[in-house]
Amino acid sequence: MTKAEIVNEVAKATGIEKIAVQNVVESFMEVVKGSLANGEPVYLRGFGSFIIKHRAQKAARNITKNTTLTIPEHDIPAFKPAKVFISELKK
Repeated sequence: MTKAEIVNEVAKATGIEKIAVQNVVESFMEVVKGSLANGEPVYLRGFGSFIIKHRAQKAARNITKNTTLTIPEHDIPAFKPAKVFISELKK
C-alpha cells in the first residue's frame, strides 16, 4: 500500500478532504523521523514501536577482489509490532 492509497482510505473512512489527510500523514511521518533522529523511540499502543537499533562494527569481505573491509558501527531505524498487531496477523 502506498502513501496515496493510505490517504484515500483514511479520507474515505473519515469523510475528511484528501488534502487535509495528506497533511496529517506527512506531519506524522516528520514527527516520527524527527523523534528517531533525536534518539527517542515512538510508541503507538496497539500498533507497535518505531525504535533505533544499534549495529556493532563488523568485518565484511568483497569476494570478487578478495579483500576485507570494516563496516563501522551505526544506528538503523526499525519497527517492532505490538503483540495485538501480531496476533491479528496470525489469524
